Amino acid sequence: MPVREKEFKDKIIEQIAQEMCLAARTAPKARGLDLLEIAIIKGSEIKKLSDKMIKLGEKENNRTFLRDGDNILKAAAIVVIGTKTQYLGLRLCGFCGFPGCAEAEKAKVVCAINSGDLGIAIGSAVSVAMDHRIDNRIMYSVGKAAMELGFLGNGVAAVYGIPLSATGKNPFFDRK
Repeated sequence: MPVREKEFKDKIIEQIAQEMCLAARTAPKARGLDLLEIAIIKGSEIKKLSDKMIKLGEKENNRTFLRDGDNILKAAAIVVIGTKTQYLGLRLCGFCGFPGCAEAEKAKVVCAINSGDLGIAIGSAVSVAMDHRIDNRIMYSVGKAAMELGFLGNGVAAVYGIPLSATGKNPFFDRK
């Protein structure tokens, strides 16, 4: 008897999500300092995340959150990647807009170097999805809701979500 795609598709997507998490973890980081928090959201947690996104969209009259909140229900899994902030004490940086780390920490801004490391990790993760031809999209709206739900724990300063699917058209780009 043939094995139909629908019998293994979600399992394979979850396996690739795990590979994405490892790719993010091993991505290069400034000063070798690993501040990433990474998780996979699946099953009923996707609905919980969707509900939070829709509530945020309604509260703030933000159509992006409403659209994305509905859209992620088409995901078999969602990889969320965030960073904590730790000021590195770099000389001659100021990429955050402040002259030094002491001023940035006082203002409680997210360290630009930590954000850069997060971006590199996200790029590594989505390259794995691309290598496997898994539909995906990087969404700040998913990250915002995941952060508010505490999916990555305390102290996380910035989060992005990457919903994953395997369909005839990418539901995260081919949308309303």
